[in-house]
Parts: sequence; structure tokens; C-alpha cells
Amino acid sequence: MRFLAGRLIRLAILLPLVAGSAFTLLSVSPVDPVRAYVGDRMNRVGPEQQALIAAKWGLDQPPLVQFGRWAGNLLQGDFGTSMIFSQPVAEVLIDRAGTSLALMTLSWLLAGAIGFALGIVAGALEGSWIDRAIRTYCFALASAPTFWMGILFLMLFSVALGWAPFCCAGPPGVVAADVTLADRLAHLALPALTLSLLGIAQVTLHTRDKVREVMASDYATLAFAQGLRRLPVAMRHGLRNAALPALTLQFAHLGELFGGSILAETVFAYPGLGQATVLAGTRSDAPLLLGIALFASVFVFTGNLIADILHHALDPRQRRLADAVR
Repeated sequence: MRFLAGRLIRLAILLPLVAGSAFTLLSVSPVDPVRAYVGDRMNRVGPEQQALIAAKWGLDQPPLVQFGRWAGNLLQGDFGTSMIFSQPVAEVLIDRAGTSLALMTLSWLLAGAIGFALGIVAGALEGSWIDRAIRTYCFALASAPTFWMGILFLMLFSVALGWAPFCCAGPPGVVAADVTLADRLAHLALPALTLSLLGIAQVTLHTRDKVREVMASDYATLAFAQGLRRLPVAMRHGLRNAALPALTLQFAHLGELFGGSILAETVFAYPGLGQATVLAGTRSDAPLLLGIALFASVFVFTGNLIADILHHALDPRQRRLADAVR
């Protein structure tokens, strides 16, 4: 309980800092909120109308007053109203969070499953051409920008081969209620694959190191002396030893996953929180950007908290350390 209470106190301190930092960056941005709100019609909007727009959204007030008003409303459960979507920020978050969570969940599962399998094979066959090929693949993935890989995948699988849709979360022009599960998965596949690439590299390399340690242990040497091959030994002894670090790394990876989703959703025009973040930043929609910043903070905090809980609960050394401290 003390561990959880300490983490919650950190979250309570973190959220105001995140909100204040995000609002400060937005307030010093060169983007004019009124001009961004009006868009191409700016030449047809007179000074009086611009003043009315600024007054409607509270943009005529000093930044501290704007932030104080937003914080006061937040304490009452009101996240404000999005200037871009003209609807409550809470509704925008709910509508788009489901789409983004579907993308991030599939990417998270792909990165964990593929990365763990490649790590087991690379660690078991250390020094072989398979190990070298997997490591080269991982180093190349780790250094490749997400948006660049997304563009390459679009050019290859959507434009050249025509195997996957090139945008959106469903067929354009089709009402969301009429979009089938098969259509959703087809539109989800390419963004999820793009987003999972960095996670695959991290999990693979981390798992490989853990399996290498197992393969150099005394009980692995005994298994080799009994005639067992390297891959069966790695599957029998390496899975258990590498599973916890890989799972912990997966949950700790949620922060990078959310950041990568912004780029992936932008490249594939995927209507999730990532795309909304870009719109909120470029069009100076303070209530929406602050709402997304708080959501992202809670999301990343939850992932790190789960990783810490798993590490403490499943690792005997951590339990003994905690008992000694108490």
C-alpha cells in the first residue's frame, strides 16, 4: 500500500506540472488561435468579429487567467470545449481514445510476441548467421524513424501492391456503424505494423541478452552434456527467465508507444488521439491539447506502474529487498 500511495502522490504532482508546461508552450507559440480557428476565411472576418471570437473562447484574457479558469473548471470535472471540434473535450477524448487504444494494443501485442520469439531464437543461436541477421534487423529498425517507415509501407503495400488501405480507420464515405470488423482490421494492420517496429527491436535485443545468460549457466551446460540441443534448452529454461524482463519492458514502453502513435496516425490519416494532438498543437486548441496531455500522462504512468508492480510481485529478489526495508 505504501508503494501504491507513493506512486499516486507522484501522479498528483506530475499532472499539474504537465498541464502547466503544455499551456506555457502553447501560450508562447507563434500560432494565432483566432487565425487558426478562422482558417482560410480570415480575409473575410473583420476586427470586430475577431474580437468576438476571442471573447467567446476566452482568448482575450491574459494567459494566467485562461489557465486558472481552465484549472478551476477541471476541478469540477469539466475539461473544456474543443475549438476545433466544437464539442466537449471529454467527448473528443472518449471518441478518439478507443481508436487509438485499438491501434496501440495491436502494436503492443505484435511487438511483444514477435520480439520475444526473435529474442529467444537469437539468444539460443548466439554467433550464428541467424543471430547476426536478427541483430542487424533490430539495429536497423531501432534507427529508422516511424514516419519514414510508415511512408515506405504506404508506398509498397498500399500504392505498389494494393494489399492494404492507404488511410483512415474504415472505408471512406461509410458510416462508422456500417464498418465491418474485417474492414477495421484491414485499415488497422499497416499502422499497427509500423508502430510495432521499434518495440520489436527493443524486446528482441533485451530478450536475447537474458537468454544468453541462461545459455551460459551451469544447468544449461548440464543439459548440453546430456545431449540436448541449444534451442530446446533455451525454450525450456530461457522462456521463464526472459518472460518477466520482456513483459516489464513492454509496459514501460507505453510512453514511446503513445509518442509513436502520433506519427503513425498522422502518416496514415488515422483518426485517433495522435492525429488530434497534431491538430490541437498546430491550431492552438488549448483545452484539447491539455486534455490529451493529461490523458497521455495517466496512460504512461499506468504502464510504468504496472511494470513496477510486476517486477516487485514476480521477482523474489525485489520482495526480499522490500521486506528488508520494512
